[in-house]
Amino acid sequence: MPPARGRLPENPRSPASRARYRRILRFASLTLAQLWWFEIALPTVGLRRLASRNRVPRLQRIARRFHALAADLGGLMIKVGQFLSSRLDILPPEVTKELEGLQDEVAPEPFDAIRVQTERELGMPLTRAYASFDPTPIAAASLGQAHRARLTPAIAADLGFTDVVVKVQRPGIDEVVAVDLAALRRVARWLSRIRLVSTRADAPALVEEFAATSREEIDYRHEAANAVRFTEDFVEDPAVGSPEVVWERSTLRVLTLSDVTAIKVTDVAALTAAGIAPAEVAQELARVTFQQIFVHGFFHADPHPGNIFVTPSEAVAGGARAWRLTFIDFGMMGEISDSLRAGLRDFILAAVRRDSRGLIRALERLDVLLPTANTDELELAMDTLFGRFGGMGIAELQRVDPREFEAFARQFGETIRGLPFQLPENFLLLLRTISLVSGDTSALDPEFNMWDAVDPFARDILSPRGVDSVRDTGRRALAYATTLAGLPRRMDEVITRIDRGQISVRTPDVDRRLRSIERVIGRAVSAVVFATLLFAGVLLRPTDEVLGWVLIAASAVPLVHVVATWRSR
Repeated sequence: MPPARGRLPENPRSPASRARYRRILRFASLTLAQLWWFEIALPTVGLRRLASRNRVPRLQRIARRFHALAADLGGLMIKVGQFLSSRLDILPPEVTKELEGLQDEVAPEPFDAIRVQTERELGMPLTRAYASFDPTPIAAASLGQAHRARLTPAIAADLGFTDVVVKVQRPGIDEVVAVDLAALRRVARWLSRIRLVSTRADAPALVEEFAATSREEIDYRHEAANAVRFTEDFVEDPAVGSPEVVWERSTLRVLTLSDVTAIKVTDVAALTAAGIAPAEVAQELARVTFQQIFVHGFFHADPHPGNIFVTPSEAVAGGARAWRLTFIDFGMMGEISDSLRAGLRDFILAAVRRDSRGLIRALERLDVLLPTANTDELELAMDTLFGRFGGMGIAELQRVDPREFEAFARQFGETIRGLPFQLPENFLLLLRTISLVSGDTSALDPEFNMWDAVDPFARDILSPRGVDSVRDTGRRALAYATTLAGLPRRMDEVITRIDRGQISVRTPDVDRRLRSIERVIGRAVSAVVFATLLFAGVLLRPTDEVLGWVLIAASAVPLVHVVATWRSR
Protein backbone atom coordinates (compact mmCIF):
# COMPACT_ATOMS: atom_id res chain seq x y z
CA MET A 1 0.00 0.00 0.00
CA PRO A 2 1.24 3.54 -0.70
CA PRO A 3 2.03 5.83 2.23
CA ALA A 4 -1.04 7.59 3.60
CA ARG A 5 -1.42 11.25 2.73
CA GLY A 6 0.54 13.34 5.21
CA ARG A 7 2.00 10.23 6.93
CA LEU A 8 5.22 9.67 5.02
CA PRO A 9 7.99 8.61 7.39
CA GLU A 10 10.22 11.39 8.67
CA ASN A 11 13.10 9.00 9.45
CA PRO A 12 14.70 6.98 6.64
CA ARG A 13 14.79 3.24 7.31
CA SER A 14 17.75 1.68 5.46
CA PRO A 15 21.41 2.78 5.53
CA ALA A 16 21.18 3.75 1.85
CA SER A 17 18.11 5.87 2.56
CA ARG A 18 19.75 7.56 5.52
CA ALA A 19 22.79 8.35 3.38
CA ARG A 20 20.51 9.79 0.70
CA TYR A 21 18.65 11.87 3.29
CA ARG A 22 21.90 13.26 4.71
CA ARG A 23 23.26 14.03 1.24
CA ILE A 24 20.20 16.10 0.33
CA LEU A 25 20.31 18.00 3.63
CA ARG A 26 24.05 18.56 3.33
CA PHE A 27 23.63 20.14 -0.10
CA ALA A 28 20.70 22.25 1.16
CA SER A 29 22.50 23.45 4.29
CA LEU A 30 25.67 24.44 2.42
CA THR A 31 23.64 26.23 -0.25
CA LEU A 32 21.54 28.09 2.33
CA ALA A 33 24.68 29.10 4.24
CA GLN A 34 26.18 30.51 1.06
CA LEU A 35 23.00 32.37 0.15
CA TRP A 36 22.67 33.73 3.72
CA TRP A 37 26.22 35.06 3.61
CA PHE A 38 25.92 36.83 0.27
CA GLU A 39 22.21 37.78 0.21
CA ILE A 40 21.65 38.73 3.88
CA ALA A 41 24.83 39.03 5.94
CA LEU A 42 26.98 41.15 3.62
CA PRO A 43 24.18 43.57 2.59
CA THR A 44 23.28 43.99 6.30
CA VAL A 45 26.70 45.50 7.08
CA GLY A 46 26.79 47.76 4.06
CA LEU A 47 28.65 45.45 1.68
CA ARG A 48 25.83 45.04 -0.82
CA ARG A 49 28.13 45.87 -3.73
CA LEU A 50 30.55 43.13 -2.73
CA ALA A 51 27.67 40.69 -2.30
CA SER A 52 26.23 41.48 -5.74
CA ARG A 53 29.59 40.99 -7.44
CA ASN A 54 29.52 37.78 -9.51
CA ARG A 55 25.99 37.08 -8.25
CA VAL A 56 24.75 35.59 -11.52
CA PRO A 57 27.66 33.13 -11.95
CA ARG A 58 27.33 32.18 -8.28
CA LEU A 59 23.64 31.33 -8.62
CA GLN A 60 24.34 29.45 -11.83
CA ARG A 61 26.99 27.36 -10.07
CA ILE A 62 24.49 26.46 -7.34
CA ALA A 63 21.93 25.45 -9.97
CA ARG A 64 24.51 23.35 -11.82
CA ARG A 65 25.53 21.59 -8.61
CA PHE A 66 21.90 20.78 -7.92
CA HIS A 67 21.53 19.57 -11.51
CA ALA A 68 24.43 17.14 -10.95
CA LEU A 69 23.03 16.01 -7.57
CA ALA A 70 19.58 15.39 -9.03
CA ALA A 71 20.92 13.45 -12.02
CA ASP A 72 22.97 11.28 -9.66
CA LEU A 73 20.25 10.62 -7.07
CA GLY A 74 17.28 10.35 -9.40
CA GLY A 75 13.97 9.86 -7.60
CA LEU A 76 12.13 13.02 -6.69
CA MET A 77 15.24 15.16 -6.99
CA ILE A 78 14.83 15.29 -10.75
CA LYS A 79 11.16 16.17 -10.27
CA VAL A 80 12.24 18.91 -7.85
CA GLY A 81 14.52 20.36 -10.52
CA GLN A 82 11.76 20.28 -13.11
CA PHE A 83 9.34 21.80 -10.60
CA LEU A 84 11.75 24.60 -9.66
CA SER A 85 12.61 25.34 -13.29
CA SER A 86 9.03 26.49 -13.78
CA ARG A 87 8.83 28.61 -10.60
CA LEU A 88 9.67 31.98 -12.11
CA ASP A 89 7.48 33.42 -9.37
CA ILE A 90 9.94 32.51 -6.60
CA LEU A 91 13.31 31.95 -8.31
CA PRO A 92 15.52 34.28 -10.36
CA PRO A 93 15.88 33.45 -14.07
CA GLU A 94 19.58 32.59 -13.61
CA VAL A 95 18.49 29.54 -11.60
CA THR A 96 15.49 28.44 -13.67
CA LYS A 97 17.49 28.68 -16.88
CA GLU A 98 20.12 26.25 -15.57
CA LEU A 99 17.41 23.80 -14.50
CA GLU A 100 15.43 23.91 -17.74
CA GLY A 101 17.53 21.16 -19.29
CA LEU A 102 17.12 18.80 -16.33
CA GLN A 103 15.32 15.76 -17.69
CA ASP A 104 15.04 12.22 -16.42
CA GLU A 105 18.79 11.65 -16.72
CA VAL A 106 18.78 8.24 -15.10
CA ALA A 107 19.80 4.82 -16.34
CA PRO A 108 17.05 2.24 -16.84
CA GLU A 109 16.43 -0.33 -14.13
CA PRO A 110 17.82 -3.83 -14.84
CA PHE A 111 15.18 -5.96 -16.53
CA ASP A 112 15.34 -8.67 -13.84
CA ALA A 113 14.21 -6.15 -11.24
CA ILE A 114 11.42 -4.93 -13.56
CA ARG A 115 10.27 -8.50 -14.15
CA VAL A 116 10.13 -9.23 -10.42
CA GLN A 117 8.23 -5.98 -9.77
CA THR A 118 5.71 -6.70 -12.55
CA GLU A 119 5.12 -10.30 -11.53
CA ARG A 120 4.65 -9.32 -7.88
CA GLU A 121 2.11 -6.65 -8.82
CA LEU A 122 0.15 -8.79 -11.29
CA GLY A 123 0.38 -11.95 -9.21
CA MET A 124 1.50 -14.15 -12.09
CA PRO A 125 4.59 -14.91 -14.20
CA LEU A 126 5.39 -12.38 -16.90
CA THR A 127 5.10 -15.09 -19.59
CA ARG A 128 1.52 -15.70 -18.50
CA ALA A 129 0.57 -12.04 -18.14
CA TYR A 130 1.71 -11.08 -21.66
CA ALA A 131 2.26 -12.94 -24.91
CA SER A 132 5.58 -11.11 -25.22
CA PHE A 133 7.43 -8.42 -23.25
CA ASP A 134 10.36 -6.44 -24.68
CA PRO A 135 13.15 -6.28 -22.05
CA THR A 136 14.55 -3.07 -23.57
CA PRO A 137 12.65 -0.02 -22.28
CA ILE A 138 11.39 2.55 -24.74
CA ALA A 139 11.67 5.26 -22.04
CA ALA A 140 13.24 5.48 -18.60
CA ALA A 141 12.28 8.10 -16.03
CA SER A 142 13.17 8.75 -12.42
CA LEU A 143 10.05 7.05 -11.06
CA GLY A 144 9.55 4.27 -13.60
CA GLN A 145 10.07 3.07 -17.14
CA ALA A 146 8.03 1.86 -20.11
CA HIS A 147 8.30 -1.35 -22.17
CA ARG A 148 6.47 -2.55 -25.26
CA ALA A 149 4.52 -5.80 -24.94
CA ARG A 150 1.78 -7.87 -26.58
CA LEU A 151 -1.40 -9.02 -24.88
CA THR A 152 -2.36 -12.65 -24.61
CA PRO A 153 -4.82 -13.79 -27.31
CA ALA A 154 -7.79 -14.01 -24.93
CA ILE A 155 -7.45 -10.43 -23.64
CA ALA A 156 -6.54 -9.10 -27.10
CA ALA A 157 -9.68 -10.65 -28.62
CA ASP A 158 -11.81 -9.09 -25.90
CA LEU A 159 -10.32 -5.60 -26.24
CA GLY A 160 -9.71 -5.49 -29.98
CA PHE A 161 -5.98 -4.69 -29.92
CA THR A 162 -2.76 -6.55 -29.19
CA ASP A 163 0.14 -4.09 -28.92
CA VAL A 164 0.52 -2.32 -25.59
CA VAL A 165 2.92 -0.17 -23.59
CA VAL A 166 3.56 -1.25 -20.00
CA LYS A 167 4.69 1.33 -17.43
CA VAL A 168 6.43 -0.18 -14.41
CA GLN A 169 7.54 1.69 -11.31
CA ARG A 170 11.13 1.33 -10.15
CA PRO A 171 11.38 -1.14 -7.26
CA GLY A 172 11.71 0.65 -3.92
CA ILE A 173 10.54 4.00 -5.31
CA ASP A 174 8.05 4.38 -2.42
CA GLU A 175 10.85 4.66 0.12
CA VAL A 176 12.88 6.95 -2.15
CA VAL A 177 9.90 9.29 -2.45
CA ALA A 178 9.30 9.17 1.31
CA VAL A 179 12.96 9.98 2.05
CA ASP A 180 13.07 12.82 -0.47
CA LEU A 181 9.86 14.36 0.86
CA ALA A 182 11.11 14.08 4.46
CA ALA A 183 14.29 15.93 3.48
CA LEU A 184 12.34 18.56 1.55
CA ARG A 185 10.01 19.15 4.48
CA ARG A 186 12.98 19.77 6.76
CA VAL A 187 14.51 22.21 4.26
CA ALA A 188 11.13 23.97 4.00
CA ARG A 189 11.06 24.39 7.79
CA TRP A 190 14.53 25.95 7.63
CA LEU A 191 13.36 28.34 4.93
CA SER A 192 10.25 29.30 6.88
CA ARG A 193 12.50 30.69 9.64
CA ILE A 194 14.30 33.03 7.22
CA ARG A 195 12.31 36.24 7.03
CA LEU A 196 13.60 37.16 3.57
CA VAL A 197 12.10 33.89 2.28
CA SER A 198 9.00 33.60 4.48
CA THR A 199 7.70 37.04 3.46
CA ARG A 200 7.97 36.10 -0.22
CA ALA A 201 6.95 32.45 -0.34
CA ASP A 202 5.29 29.80 1.79
CA ALA A 203 7.98 27.11 1.48
CA PRO A 204 6.14 24.40 3.50
CA ALA A 205 3.02 24.92 1.36
CA LEU A 206 5.07 24.61 -1.83
CA VAL A 207 6.55 21.35 -0.59
CA GLU A 208 3.10 20.01 0.24
CA GLU A 209 1.90 20.95 -3.26
CA PHE A 210 4.84 19.05 -4.68
CA ALA A 211 4.24 16.12 -2.32
CA ALA A 212 0.61 15.81 -3.40
CA THR A 213 1.60 15.79 -7.08
CA SER A 214 4.35 13.24 -6.42
CA ARG A 215 2.04 10.89 -4.54
CA GLU A 216 -0.36 10.97 -7.47
CA GLU A 217 2.44 10.21 -9.94
CA ILE A 218 3.46 7.02 -8.13
CA ASP A 219 -0.13 5.75 -8.09
CA TYR A 220 -0.73 4.43 -11.58
CA ARG A 221 -4.41 3.89 -10.75
CA HIS A 222 -4.70 7.66 -10.54
CA GLU A 223 -3.10 8.05 -13.99
CA ALA A 224 -5.43 5.37 -15.38
CA ALA A 225 -8.46 7.25 -14.02
CA ASN A 226 -7.14 10.46 -15.60
CA ALA A 227 -6.80 8.71 -18.96
CA VAL A 228 -10.40 7.48 -18.76
CA ARG A 229 -11.71 10.94 -17.82
CA PHE A 230 -9.76 12.56 -20.67
CA THR A 231 -11.13 10.00 -23.13
CA GLU A 232 -14.69 10.63 -21.97
CA ASP A 233 -14.25 14.40 -22.40
CA PHE A 234 -13.46 13.88 -26.10
CA VAL A 235 -15.58 10.81 -26.79
CA GLU A 236 -17.57 12.71 -29.44
CA ASP A 237 -14.55 14.44 -30.98
CA PRO A 238 -12.91 12.27 -33.68
CA ALA A 239 -9.99 14.71 -33.85
CA VAL A 240 -8.67 13.63 -30.43
CA GLY A 241 -7.43 10.21 -29.36
CA SER A 242 -5.91 8.63 -26.26
CA PRO A 243 -4.75 5.14 -25.21
CA GLU A 244 -7.14 2.59 -23.74
CA VAL A 245 -6.42 1.26 -20.26
CA VAL A 246 -6.01 -2.52 -19.95
CA TRP A 247 -7.48 -2.85 -16.46
CA GLU A 248 -6.77 -6.60 -16.28
CA ARG A 249 -3.05 -5.78 -16.39
CA SER A 250 -2.97 -2.56 -14.35
CA THR A 251 -2.30 -2.06 -10.64
CA LEU A 252 -0.83 0.51 -8.27
CA ARG A 253 2.67 0.07 -9.76
CA VAL A 254 1.99 -1.37 -13.24
CA LEU A 255 -0.03 0.36 -15.94
CA THR A 256 -0.83 -1.25 -19.29
CA LEU A 257 -2.12 0.93 -22.12
CA SER A 258 -2.83 0.39 -25.80
CA ASP A 259 0.18 1.34 -27.94
CA VAL A 260 -0.80 4.52 -29.80
CA THR A 261 2.67 5.55 -30.96
CA ALA A 262 2.53 7.55 -34.19
CA ILE A 263 4.12 10.68 -35.70
CA LYS A 264 5.62 12.99 -33.09
CA VAL A 265 3.59 16.20 -33.10
CA THR A 266 6.56 18.47 -33.92
CA ASP A 267 8.11 16.20 -36.59
CA VAL A 268 7.42 18.56 -39.48
CA ALA A 269 9.23 16.40 -42.05
CA ALA A 270 7.24 13.27 -41.16
CA LEU A 271 3.97 15.21 -41.14
CA THR A 272 4.68 16.69 -44.55
CA ALA A 273 5.64 13.27 -45.93
CA ALA A 274 2.30 11.93 -44.67
CA GLY A 275 0.44 14.73 -46.46
CA ILE A 276 -0.46 16.52 -43.22
CA ALA A 277 -0.09 20.32 -43.09
CA PRO A 278 1.91 21.35 -39.99
CA ALA A 279 0.04 24.68 -39.81
CA GLU A 280 -3.26 22.81 -39.52
CA VAL A 281 -1.81 20.65 -36.74
CA ALA A 282 -0.78 23.80 -34.87
CA GLN A 283 -4.28 25.23 -35.18
CA GLU A 284 -5.90 22.00 -34.02
CA LEU A 285 -3.48 21.55 -31.11
CA ALA A 286 -4.30 25.04 -29.82
CA ARG A 287 -8.03 24.42 -30.19
CA VAL A 288 -7.91 21.12 -28.33
CA THR A 289 -5.75 22.60 -25.57
CA PHE A 290 -8.04 25.55 -24.92
CA GLN A 291 -11.07 23.28 -25.11
CA GLN A 292 -9.54 21.21 -22.30
CA ILE A 293 -8.88 24.34 -20.23
CA PHE A 294 -11.96 26.46 -20.80
CA VAL A 295 -14.67 23.93 -21.69
CA HIS A 296 -13.86 20.72 -19.83
CA GLY A 297 -11.87 22.33 -17.01
CA PHE A 298 -9.51 19.31 -17.03
CA PHE A 299 -6.29 19.56 -19.00
CA HIS A 300 -3.10 17.70 -19.85
CA ALA A 301 -0.41 19.58 -17.93
CA ASP A 302 2.64 18.03 -19.61
CA PRO A 303 1.98 18.45 -23.36
CA HIS A 304 5.60 18.33 -24.52
CA PRO A 305 6.21 16.86 -28.01
CA GLY A 306 6.95 13.38 -26.64
CA ASN A 307 3.45 13.15 -25.17
CA ILE A 308 1.46 14.07 -28.29
CA PHE A 309 1.27 12.16 -31.57
CA VAL A 310 -0.41 12.87 -34.89
CA THR A 311 -2.17 9.66 -35.93
CA PRO A 312 -3.14 9.31 -39.61
CA SER A 313 -6.60 7.82 -40.00
CA GLU A 314 -9.15 7.03 -42.66
CA ALA A 315 -10.89 10.08 -44.15
CA VAL A 316 -14.48 10.22 -42.97
CA ALA A 317 -17.63 11.71 -44.44
CA GLY A 318 -18.12 15.43 -44.17
CA GLY A 319 -14.59 16.41 -45.09
CA ALA A 320 -13.08 15.72 -41.68
CA ARG A 321 -9.30 15.61 -41.43
CA ALA A 322 -7.68 12.25 -42.10
CA TRP A 323 -5.66 12.45 -38.86
CA ARG A 324 -6.13 13.05 -35.17
CA LEU A 325 -4.13 14.25 -32.19
CA THR A 326 -3.34 11.47 -29.73
CA PHE A 327 -2.30 12.31 -26.16
CA ILE A 328 -0.41 9.99 -23.80
CA ASP A 329 0.96 10.13 -20.22
CA PHE A 330 -1.79 11.44 -17.96
CA GLY A 331 0.22 11.45 -14.74
CA MET A 332 0.24 15.26 -14.58
CA MET A 333 -3.18 16.84 -15.08
CA GLY A 334 -4.61 20.21 -14.09
CA GLU A 335 -8.12 21.17 -13.13
CA ILE A 336 -9.95 24.49 -13.41
CA SER A 337 -12.00 24.81 -10.25
CA ASP A 338 -15.01 27.12 -9.99
CA SER A 339 -12.97 29.55 -7.88
CA LEU A 340 -10.11 29.56 -10.40
CA ARG A 341 -12.53 30.09 -13.27
CA ALA A 342 -14.18 33.00 -11.39
CA GLY A 343 -10.77 34.47 -10.63
CA LEU A 344 -9.74 34.23 -14.27
CA ARG A 345 -13.00 35.90 -15.28
CA ASP A 346 -12.33 38.77 -12.86
CA PHE A 347 -8.77 39.00 -14.15
CA ILE A 348 -9.90 39.25 -17.79
CA LEU A 349 -12.59 41.82 -16.96
CA ALA A 350 -10.05 43.95 -15.10
CA ALA A 351 -7.63 43.71 -18.02
CA VAL A 352 -10.39 44.72 -20.46
CA ARG A 353 -11.22 47.75 -18.27
CA ARG A 354 -7.50 48.49 -17.78
CA ASP A 355 -8.24 48.52 -14.06
CA SER A 356 -4.91 47.98 -12.29
CA ARG A 357 -6.42 47.83 -8.82
CA GLY A 358 -9.11 45.38 -9.95
CA LEU A 359 -6.47 43.24 -11.62
CA ILE A 360 -4.45 43.11 -8.40
CA ARG A 361 -7.56 42.18 -6.40
CA ALA A 362 -8.15 39.34 -8.89
CA LEU A 363 -4.58 38.13 -8.34
CA GLU A 364 -5.18 38.20 -4.59
CA ARG A 365 -8.38 36.17 -4.97
CA LEU A 366 -6.43 33.67 -7.07
CA ASP A 367 -3.95 33.38 -4.16
CA VAL A 368 -1.17 34.54 -6.48
CA LEU A 369 -0.17 37.35 -4.12
CA LEU A 370 0.43 36.55 -0.47
CA PRO A 371 -1.31 38.74 2.17
CA THR A 372 2.02 40.42 3.01
CA ALA A 373 2.31 41.93 -0.47
CA ASN A 374 2.72 45.69 -0.78
CA THR A 375 1.25 46.12 -4.23
CA ASP A 376 2.01 49.82 -4.80
CA GLU A 377 4.86 49.15 -7.23
CA LEU A 378 2.89 46.45 -9.05
CA GLU A 379 -0.09 48.78 -9.46
CA LEU A 380 2.24 51.49 -10.79
CA ALA A 381 3.76 49.00 -13.25
CA MET A 382 0.31 47.88 -14.44
CA ASP A 383 -0.77 51.52 -14.89
CA THR A 384 2.32 52.04 -17.03
CA LEU A 385 1.58 48.90 -19.02
CA PHE A 386 -2.04 49.86 -19.68
CA GLY A 387 -1.11 53.47 -20.42
CA ARG A 388 1.55 52.56 -22.96
CA PHE A 389 0.32 49.34 -24.59
CA GLY A 390 -3.28 48.86 -23.44
CA GLY A 391 -5.15 50.17 -26.46
CA MET A 392 -2.93 48.63 -29.11
CA GLY A 393 -3.85 45.84 -31.46
CA ILE A 394 -1.45 43.16 -32.63
CA ALA A 395 -0.39 45.15 -35.71
CA GLU A 396 0.38 48.24 -33.61
CA LEU A 397 2.32 46.21 -31.05
CA GLN A 398 4.47 44.76 -33.82
CA ARG A 399 5.58 48.30 -34.73
CA VAL A 400 6.78 49.09 -31.19
CA ASP A 401 10.56 49.22 -30.79
CA PRO A 402 11.59 45.81 -29.33
CA ARG A 403 14.00 47.60 -26.99
CA GLU A 404 11.04 49.31 -25.34
CA PHE A 405 9.39 45.94 -24.72
CA GLU A 406 12.64 44.57 -23.36
CA ALA A 407 13.15 47.52 -20.98
CA PHE A 408 9.59 47.28 -19.68
CA ALA A 409 9.81 43.50 -19.29
CA ARG A 410 13.02 43.85 -17.28
CA GLN A 411 11.49 46.45 -14.97
CA PHE A 412 8.25 44.52 -14.63
CA GLY A 413 10.12 41.28 -13.89
CA GLU A 414 12.10 42.97 -11.11
CA THR A 415 8.86 44.26 -9.59
CA ILE A 416 7.27 40.82 -9.67
CA ARG A 417 10.29 39.09 -8.13
CA GLY A 418 10.32 41.68 -5.34
CA LEU A 419 6.80 40.74 -4.24
CA PRO A 420 5.63 37.84 -2.07
CA PHE A 421 4.29 36.24 -5.21
CA GLN A 422 3.73 32.55 -5.85
CA LEU A 423 1.49 30.52 -8.07
CA PRO A 424 -0.99 27.92 -6.78
CA GLU A 425 -0.40 24.49 -8.26
CA ASN A 426 -3.24 24.52 -10.80
CA PHE A 427 -2.42 28.08 -11.89
CA LEU A 428 1.19 27.01 -12.39
CA LEU A 429 0.11 23.94 -14.37
CA LEU A 430 -2.10 26.17 -16.52
CA LEU A 431 0.82 28.47 -17.37
CA ARG A 432 3.09 25.47 -17.97
CA THR A 433 0.56 23.94 -20.36
CA ILE A 434 0.10 27.10 -22.39
CA SER A 435 3.85 27.64 -22.51
CA LEU A 436 4.56 24.11 -23.77
CA VAL A 437 1.77 24.21 -26.34
CA SER A 438 2.99 27.61 -27.51
CA GLY A 439 6.40 26.04 -28.12
CA ASP A 440 4.83 23.10 -29.97
CA THR A 441 2.73 25.34 -32.23
CA SER A 442 5.69 27.62 -32.97
CA ALA A 443 7.74 24.59 -34.03
CA LEU A 444 4.91 23.59 -36.38
CA ASP A 445 4.18 27.09 -37.72
CA PRO A 446 6.44 30.05 -36.83
CA GLU A 447 3.65 32.44 -37.88
CA PHE A 448 1.05 30.89 -35.60
CA ASN A 449 -0.59 33.29 -33.13
CA MET A 450 -1.74 31.65 -29.88
CA TRP A 451 -3.81 34.69 -28.90
CA ASP A 452 -5.99 34.36 -32.00
CA ALA A 453 -6.69 30.77 -30.99
CA VAL A 454 -7.57 31.62 -27.39
CA ASP A 455 -9.92 34.50 -28.26
CA PRO A 456 -13.18 32.50 -28.63
CA PHE A 457 -12.42 30.57 -25.44
CA ALA A 458 -11.62 33.77 -23.53
CA ARG A 459 -15.03 35.04 -24.58
CA ASP A 460 -16.51 31.76 -23.36
CA ILE A 461 -14.96 32.13 -19.91
CA LEU A 462 -16.49 35.61 -19.65
CA SER A 463 -19.89 34.18 -20.47
CA PRO A 464 -19.74 30.52 -19.39
CA ARG A 465 -22.21 28.12 -20.93
CA GLY A 466 -24.60 26.46 -18.57
CA VAL A 467 -24.80 29.50 -16.28
CA ASP A 468 -28.11 31.29 -15.93
CA SER A 469 -27.90 34.18 -18.41
CA VAL A 470 -29.78 36.69 -16.26
CA ARG A 471 -27.66 35.94 -13.21
CA ASP A 472 -24.45 36.11 -15.28
CA THR A 473 -25.47 39.40 -16.89
CA GLY A 474 -26.13 40.81 -13.44
CA ARG A 475 -22.73 39.72 -12.23
CA ARG A 476 -20.98 41.26 -15.20
CA ALA A 477 -22.95 44.49 -14.81
CA LEU A 478 -21.98 44.52 -11.16
CA ALA A 479 -18.33 44.00 -12.13
CA TYR A 480 -18.42 47.00 -14.45
CA ALA A 481 -20.28 49.10 -11.88
CA THR A 482 -17.55 48.23 -9.39
CA THR A 483 -15.16 50.44 -11.35
CA LEU A 484 -17.28 53.51 -10.52
CA ALA A 485 -18.36 52.37 -7.07
CA GLY A 486 -14.76 51.63 -6.19
CA LEU A 487 -13.65 55.24 -6.39
CA PRO A 488 -14.63 56.12 -2.78
CA ARG A 489 -12.92 52.92 -1.60
CA ARG A 490 -9.77 53.92 -3.48
CA MET A 491 -9.79 57.21 -1.57
CA ASP A 492 -10.28 55.30 1.67
CA GLU A 493 -7.32 53.06 0.80
CA VAL A 494 -5.15 56.13 0.30
CA ILE A 495 -6.18 57.52 3.69
CA THR A 496 -5.55 54.15 5.34
CA ARG A 497 -2.06 54.00 3.81
CA ILE A 498 -1.34 57.49 5.12
CA ASP A 499 -2.43 56.39 8.60
CA ARG A 500 -0.17 53.34 8.39
CA GLY A 501 2.75 55.33 7.04
CA GLN A 502 2.59 53.41 3.76
CA ILE A 503 1.90 56.35 1.49
CA SER A 504 4.88 56.95 -0.70
CA VAL A 505 6.27 59.93 -2.54
CA ARG A 506 8.14 57.19 -4.43
CA THR A 507 11.66 57.87 -3.24
CA PRO A 508 12.46 54.30 -2.19
CA ASP A 509 16.09 54.39 -3.32
CA VAL A 510 16.84 57.52 -1.29
CA ASP A 511 15.07 56.12 1.77
CA ARG A 512 16.90 52.81 1.57
CA ARG A 513 20.27 54.51 1.20
CA LEU A 514 19.62 56.77 4.20
CA ARG A 515 18.66 53.78 6.34
CA SER A 516 21.74 51.91 5.16
CA ILE A 517 23.98 54.87 6.05
CA GLU A 518 22.43 55.03 9.52
CA ARG A 519 23.10 51.35 10.16
CA VAL A 520 26.70 51.50 8.91
CA ILE A 521 27.53 54.63 10.92
CA GLY A 522 25.96 53.16 14.09
CA ARG A 523 28.11 50.05 13.85
CA ALA A 524 31.17 51.45 12.06
CA VAL A 525 33.85 49.84 14.20
CA SER A 526 32.43 46.31 13.92
CA ALA A 527 31.81 46.72 10.23
CA VAL A 528 35.35 47.89 9.54
CA VAL A 529 36.85 44.99 11.49
CA PHE A 530 34.51 42.57 9.76
CA ALA A 531 35.33 43.94 6.30
CA THR A 532 39.07 43.93 7.01
CA LEU A 533 39.07 40.28 8.05
CA LEU A 534 36.81 39.31 5.17
CA PHE A 535 38.87 41.04 2.49
CA ALA A 536 42.11 39.74 3.96
CA GLY A 537 40.72 36.21 3.87
CA VAL A 538 39.46 36.54 0.30
CA LEU A 539 42.79 37.93 -0.89
CA LEU A 540 44.86 35.27 0.92
CA ARG A 541 42.80 32.27 -0.23
CA PRO A 542 44.58 31.86 -3.61
CA THR A 543 48.04 31.66 -1.94
CA ASP A 544 47.21 30.30 1.53
CA GLU A 545 43.79 28.69 1.50
CA VAL A 546 43.85 27.59 5.15
CA LEU A 547 44.76 31.02 6.53
CA GLY A 548 42.30 32.64 4.13
CA TRP A 549 39.41 30.53 5.41
CA VAL A 550 40.48 31.16 9.04
CA LEU A 551 40.27 34.93 8.48
CA ILE A 552 36.93 34.63 6.72
CA ALA A 553 35.60 32.53 9.61
CA ALA A 554 36.99 35.02 12.15
CA SER A 555 35.12 37.83 10.41
CA ALA A 556 31.92 36.23 11.72
CA VAL A 557 32.71 37.51 15.24
CA PRO A 558 32.31 41.25 14.46
CA LEU A 559 29.48 40.29 12.09
CA VAL A 560 27.55 38.79 15.02
CA HIS A 561 27.96 42.08 16.86
CA VAL A 562 26.73 44.02 13.84
CA VAL A 563 23.68 41.79 13.40
CA ALA A 564 22.90 41.75 17.13
CA THR A 565 22.96 45.54 17.40
CA TRP A 566 20.91 45.83 14.24
CA ARG A 567 18.24 43.51 15.67
CA SER A 568 18.13 45.38 18.98
CA ARG A 569 17.85 48.74 17.31
